[in-house]
Amino acid sequence: MKTIRASEISAYVYCARAWWYQQQGVESENQADLAAGTEIHSQHGRTILASGCLRAAAYVLLMLAILMLTIALVMRLVK
Repeated sequence: MKTIRASEISAYVYCARAWWYQQQGVESENQADLAAGTEIHSQHGRTILASGCLRAAAYVLLMLAILMLTIALVMRLVK
């Protein structure tokens, strides 16, 4: 008995005909479009990762600015 994977069920639910073609070993005719879509998703993933890193850096810089302001105010009060 063949094991059915979740990805196969997902492919079938999305498009039963595409699933059947895949099971028959028929290559998709739009390989260039599929490759372009994969590249776009990869670029988007890198953009999301970069934005997360920039956000973390912004929080670190904000905390450093608050710390420096606090130190400056304390030093001024101590004088």
